[in-house]
Amino acid sequence: MLDRYFNRNEAQELLPVITRELEQVRRRKQTIDQLEHELAQAAARIMMVGGSIPNHEELTKKRAESLRLTAQLKQAIDRIQETGCVVKDLDEGLVDFPSLLDGQEVYLCWKLGEECIAYWHGLEEGFAGRKPLDKSTPEDESPPDRVH
Repeated sequence: MLDRYFNRNEAQELLPVITRELEQVRRRKQTIDQLEHELAQAAARIMMVGGSIPNHEELTKKRAESLRLTAQLKQAIDRIQETGCVVKDLDEGLVDFPSLLDGQEVYLCWKLGEECIAYWHGLEEGFAGRKPLDKSTPEDESPPDRVH
């Protein structure tokens, strides 16, 4: 059993906040990926050239920046997930909202860039199993919150 269930309206109301946070997280991740790539290239050059003298100060700064941004990224993901939703994929910007559909636990599925919550999938299906929400699905019925 999941801790909290969202109806479509509740999930929809969170999208502006989640969008802002997710966009910041993705920018940080891109910077981290770039820094890690540069550090890996520097390590490869050191191994290939053997005995080359790297710019330790520059490499130390890049490593420190990567670690700082990684900590910020984790904090931002935690803030998003504290709302009750689940970040599934940073690169794609996928977020799931636990919900009940016809008494069955499912995820309302949203991808960064989509205007609204329009899809759902089973707990084990993932993004590939997305199905459109029926237009008649009640948007304002609040499923009960479950807190353990």
